[in-house]
Amino acid sequence: MASVITPERIAALIADAPSWALVGLTVPQERLREDAQLEVANHVYSALYQPLNLDTGQLPLPW
Repeated sequence: MASVITPERIAALIADAPSWALVGLTVPQERLREDAQLEVANHVYSALYQPLNLDTGQLPLPW
């Protein structure tokens, strides 16, 4: 179910974040860490709250 938010789902989304952002979380430069944090957060947020794909290709029933 796509609408359920669990710690496991969040962890999986973090693991799927762009590699540069995950590595960027550990760099000594504060600005790069901030950019990486924002990228990971945007990735998780967009995956959790993206619009559901309702276009399944199924034709609507006639009225």
